[in-house]
Amino acid sequence: MRILIQRVKNASVSISGKLISEIEHGLLVLLGIENADNEKDIEYLAQKLVNLRIFDDENGVMNLSVMDVQGDIMIVSQFTLHARTRKGNRPSYIDAAKPAISIPLYEKFCLEVEKLLNKPVKTGKFGADMQVALVNDGPVTIWMDSKAPI
Repeated sequence: MRILIQRVKNASVSISGKLISEIEHGLLVLLGIENADNEKDIEYLAQKLVNLRIFDDENGVMNLSVMDVQGDIMIVSQFTLHARTRKGNRPSYIDAAKPAISIPLYEKFCLEVEKLLNKPVKTGKFGADMQVALVNDGPVTIWMDSKAPI
């Protein structure tokens, strides 16, 4: 399971020109799921996400978590995070889980983050052609994988 975390001033998701979700100060999280992912990946990444100290304290040092600053979180499914690009110029998505596997894991991940954050998270629409807009704050962008040592 992979997440790409972006600290944002605001973010939104639209489908066919209609706004479906938005947040203010917080984190936009793109989530990619592969076939080998399970509940342990969800628990690990959800804990890391809500406790990751990437917000500035009163001294301008990244020392606070999204919970500390009472920020929002938006989670958007993103199968392309598992793209293989080694051979040729057309990415392969063979490692990305099919919807039968990824939808339940995506939903469980969102619920786990909500539980830890103690407030609702915003989401995109799984499998939809979404337009994601954001103002990256910093910029701060961090990639995490539940299986790769980073």
